[in-house]
Amino acid sequence: MSSQKFQTLHGMFDILPGESEKWNWLETVIRDTAREFHFSEIRTPVMEPTELIARGIGQLTDIVSKEMFGFSRGETNYVLRPEGTAPVARAFVQHRLDQRGGAQKLFYIGPMFRAERPQKGRQRQFHQFGAELMGTDSPLADVEIIRFMMRVYEKIGLTNVTLMLNSVGDPESRAAYKSALQDYFRPHLSELSDISRTRFEQNPMRILDSKEAEDQAFIEKAPLITDFLNDACRAHFEEVKALLTHEGIAFTENPRLVRGLDYYTKTAFELVSPDVGSQDALGGGGRYDLLIEEIGGAHTPAVGFACGMERMLLACEALGIQPGGERPLDVYLVCRGTEAQHWAMHAMPAIRKTGLSCTMDFSGKSIKAQLKDANRQQARFALIIGEQELADQKFTFRDMHESTENSLGFPEILSRLSGN
Repeated sequence: MSSQKFQTLHGMFDILPGESEKWNWLETVIRDTAREFHFSEIRTPVMEPTELIARGIGQLTDIVSKEMFGFSRGETNYVLRPEGTAPVARAFVQHRLDQRGGAQKLFYIGPMFRAERPQKGRQRQFHQFGAELMGTDSPLADVEIIRFMMRVYEKIGLTNVTLMLNSVGDPESRAAYKSALQDYFRPHLSELSDISRTRFEQNPMRILDSKEAEDQAFIEKAPLITDFLNDACRAHFEEVKALLTHEGIAFTENPRLVRGLDYYTKTAFELVSPDVGSQDALGGGGRYDLLIEEIGGAHTPAVGFACGMERMLLACEALGIQPGGERPLDVYLVCRGTEAQHWAMHAMPAIRKTGLSCTMDFSGKSIKAQLKDANRQQARFALIIGEQELADQKFTFRDMHESTENSLGFPEILSRLSGN
């Protein structure tokens, strides 16, 4: 026998019984909200072509430059998906979802992978839910997406949140802004971090997203993109703000907000909360009118968001919100002997058809140990089966909460269970 002990890989974790119920609860909230907003679920593979991610989210983003789990097989390069929007956009193009008619409203839930330094609420395998509204450039779509995101947090009970809002313009606006940023940062290049110097020529906007300490003083005084928006982008941003105000959705303008991915255009937003610590972002998103065209589709304006599920559960924990919880057992069948076990195996499907959960001992424990196990699992009822019970077809039906019991036939037991 090998003495080697295997454990989860660094930055990855098991979701165990007692925790999985919280995840099921959260996924149910998300799916119920998607149904309210009439979004359809889409499920994409966890592995995608490297080029899709690199072209979609940008060569100079942290994700592509240093955080992807990539590998090759033959001449093909693969990556474990680090985010959800580019794969959904690929599916939109590949399967011609535009031909379904109208704007496409899609949502997803699933694991993502980034080779970053693990920390609380930020693991190498993590989970996101997100939504995409594809096929319209209307500011109404921006507000609908934001409303969907915030509705999930409202239903969970996370209300101590702030919606940060900005516009990152379009290619015309960003060309002027890029020039202004380069003029501003050029005299300070030697004082910037290595990664910011790398970003300087191709995408100086990414410098604004730097977390390096030496960059912060320069970022604070950098020009604002809102001063370089053209008329179309400015009008779009003003209408988004007006619609949010009309809908009673509070927001804070943050002209430094650029988000971490290159595909964003116009609206960018982020939801933050002090309840998750110094890394306060719960999720965010924005408009990405050029992404689908960039990966081979027709010009298709779109807007979406993504939220980290681990961070949502951390916030619940910080606020004392009890998500889900393991459901107690309804019926435990206590068996004395092999014949009783066989009868119980045959009876359990009928009990389950009433909508209740049931189980039995599968290891040959004593009656006393079985009843103890029923208590441990917080069983509401115990059904005790032995030779005499089988002969009489009358079984001891015990209410474990009320500490009462009756001798009943199985049809009467099923009738009582159906009424509970």
